[in-house]
Amino acid sequence: MKKLLLVLVLLLSGTFLFAQQKPAYVLYDANGKKVSYKKMIKLLAKKDVLLFGEFHNNPISHWLELAVAKDLKEKKEIVFGAEMFEADNQQQLNDYLAGKITAKGLDSSARLWNNYKTDYAPIVNFAKEIKAPFIATNIPRRYASLVSKKGFESLDTLSAQEKSWIAPLPMDYDSTLPGYVNMLKMMGGHGSANMPKAQASKDATMAYFILQNLKPGALFIHYNGSYHSDNFDGINWYLKRKRPELNIATISTVSQKNIKELLAENKGKADFIICVDEDMTNTY
Repeated sequence: MKKLLLVLVLLLSGTFLFAQQKPAYVLYDANGKKVSYKKMIKLLAKKDVLLFGEFHNNPISHWLELAVAKDLKEKKEIVFGAEMFEADNQQQLNDYLAGKITAKGLDSSARLWNNYKTDYAPIVNFAKEIKAPFIATNIPRRYASLVSKKGFESLDTLSAQEKSWIAPLPMDYDSTLPGYVNMLKMMGGHGSANMPKAQASKDATMAYFILQNLKPGALFIHYNGSYHSDNFDGINWYLKRKRPELNIATISTVSQKNIKELLAENKGKADFIICVDEDMTNTY
């Protein structure tokens, strides 16, 4: 009887441990080798820029964005920036960080994403708490929309003030970059040649404002959709074009049915890859 009880206890314990060991995500390096969170933080602390590629509706991405920022702050000074804020809303963001307006005031005066309160406010509030700059890096969407319809030439008509909210003209553009080529492929031949140019106007502008706000000895953490930095192009390409000596790290988020091994198609996307269980609940 005692032996039977012991076997039952061991079986139940094993079942419990198996359940406890079912992770929501696994970290990998570019080669598909599992890497510890601690080692990732140690390596990131040596960089000048971190491009944190997220899935906008993935809670693991957002949770790690804040966790990584907090842990890196223990090692060096941080400057924040994000795709989710457009450059012409910088003053409103500055006013909030300085305590001149409330969260409600920021919501009413800036164009915040619908998931701002749940997914980005925690990071902004952390920046406010530690008195760190937070840079609105993205091109105002109305100008990106203009490029998607009429090409880069349409930006020449902007006023001097409007041009201060975008990367300097003329913007560099390489239509052969994988991200831009794949964008047209995903459109199934229905997208115009201006669609990837609109994407490039975002990448170029985000890179420009990152470069404008780098601080010696500090780490610039930039939050963007994975597509803007996957495969080391997009924002990364623009940063390297202007400052090839910069030490840049990238993170990408991917989703798989089985996260025990990184799929070949997801290898090489970034220096560090957050592989999330595809059954993870989305935030919207």
